[in-house]
Amino acid sequence: MEKTNEKNRGASFLFSKIDTAQLFTPEDFTDEHKMIGATAKQFIEKEVVPNKDAIENQDFELVVSLLKKAGDLGLLAHSIPESYGGLGLDKISKGIVGEMVGPSSGYGVAHSNHTCIATLPITYFGTPEQKSKYLPKMASGEFIGAYCLTEPNAGSDALAAQTTARLNEEGTYYVLNGSKLYITNAVFSDTFIVYAKVDGKDFTAFIVEKDFPGLSLGPEEDKMGIKGSSTRTVIFEDCLVPVENLLGEVGKGHVIALNVLNLGRFNLGSACMGAAKYSLKRGVQFVQERKQFGKTIGEFSASKEKIAKMASQVFAAESVQYRTASLIEEALEGLYESQDLKLIGKQLSEYATECAICKVFGSETLDYVADETLQLHGGAGFIKDYGIEQIYRDSRINRIFEGTNEINRLLIPTHLFRKAMKGEVNLQVKVEEAVLQLQKPSSPYEGEFSREREAVDLLRNVFLLSAGLAYEAYGPTLVNEQETLMRLADLAIYLFAAESVVYRTFKTIESKGAAGAEIKMGLTRTYLENAVSQVERISRSLVNEFTSGEKQQQLTGLLFRECSKYSSFGKAFERNREIADKQYEGNQFVC
Repeated sequence: MEKTNEKNRGASFLFSKIDTAQLFTPEDFTDEHKMIGATAKQFIEKEVVPNKDAIENQDFELVVSLLKKAGDLGLLAHSIPESYGGLGLDKISKGIVGEMVGPSSGYGVAHSNHTCIATLPITYFGTPEQKSKYLPKMASGEFIGAYCLTEPNAGSDALAAQTTARLNEEGTYYVLNGSKLYITNAVFSDTFIVYAKVDGKDFTAFIVEKDFPGLSLGPEEDKMGIKGSSTRTVIFEDCLVPVENLLGEVGKGHVIALNVLNLGRFNLGSACMGAAKYSLKRGVQFVQERKQFGKTIGEFSASKEKIAKMASQVFAAESVQYRTASLIEEALEGLYESQDLKLIGKQLSEYATECAICKVFGSETLDYVADETLQLHGGAGFIKDYGIEQIYRDSRINRIFEGTNEINRLLIPTHLFRKAMKGEVNLQVKVEEAVLQLQKPSSPYEGEFSREREAVDLLRNVFLLSAGLAYEAYGPTLVNEQETLMRLADLAIYLFAAESVVYRTFKTIESKGAAGAEIKMGLTRTYLENAVSQVERISRSLVNEFTSGEKQQQLTGLLFRECSKYSSFGKAFERNREIADKQYEGNQFVC
């Protein structure tokens, strides 16, 4: 059963042009999507926000009660099949709920953790008996879940876990010994997805309940941010786990752990994007209230430029998230009830590149917007009562959660090179075509937004040129060259984000005309100018690393010449002022 076609296989954006008909954007939301979004937004505003201080002070009983209320509304059930008490909704709905809970700090962390990495291992890899036992309770909030992967000596290198599981002589229980660090939801969780090595060698997943003999918790961690979420060590001392609670197959825990993290990364990107929107909203509101030199600071053009650039970054993050949501849904549609674990693992990994981009781009967008929002608040941003310093503190963990951004960057180009080595992609041909197009550029586009679409093709060709030079220099050992991989990842991220915003806007132009897409056109051009500038800088550094002499001069000149064509889309100052004014009119993010 093949769920993806050649055009839309994971990471195909790196070497193939987008099929606009396949692009999903927020403008494509159905009434059902809008309804669940409104439900989640209303729940956060009415139930969570008024309790913000109590949550920040670690009133975990309150957090649990809120999770149960969310369960009553179906907000914990979107990714659980209807046959097991859930709603069985698509991954777009999952992204929407993630966006809405994203601004809610510690509560949002608990909610997102429960509905994603703590529940999905059972949803996709559980037996029918395990699903019947646990999923209805997880959908309702009767059971809250946690995910236990990190250990004292196994963080980014998750498969280096030292927690062990040994089958007792009677064959009735696995006996677990070890500890897991930094476990979200630990203090109030009923179920723990735990990874341990059977007989010290076979990495395997288990469903462990809080009352199983031998499970205990360490003290609450004193964290920099997201204080309203519980974070503790989970300790296993001869912990007895019934054999029927083995999840998946012995020795196949990595299939669950690493593939579920792909969805976790997508989910985190949604939450970060939602939080970035909220942060921007707070900034927009403040600059229109605070006066200096006889007028609001929002009237100053420097403030408007900050607001516009923040808005363009949020627009890009939103476009990336919902494009990816649709791709994941395409891969996983119809697999809720499947017992083909090999197929499920394959489909969960199909869009690993895009999910890693969601995580990196979303978390860095939030960090950027939170920092600029605090800056716009001046001294007030540093004062607790204004709430901006909490946004700033809370944002920082997201570049570490779900695999550090460094690890995720290493994964992004590695997936492509592995496809090339397997013969799934003829990378050499793609590189040769890209170099030819750079040397003899021609545009297949006409009419509105043709230059912007040309710019996307340029970014792809520059990525392929850079990837080709790197592969020529290192061959199969390229997977060990981290400085190079990190730079290639950044090129890929700028390409994916730029393509997402350009074609989102182009779709709007096609349906509503240029007048109906005016604000999107402005946001896209502001984002695209930055993307082209950064891509030119990064690719030049790679050319300088891998070439010398006349070839280096030729390639450097080629990159400068082609990128210069798209370094400006005209009147950036005026455009950014207009973008900021639109945000002021809406008193929040507007696109």
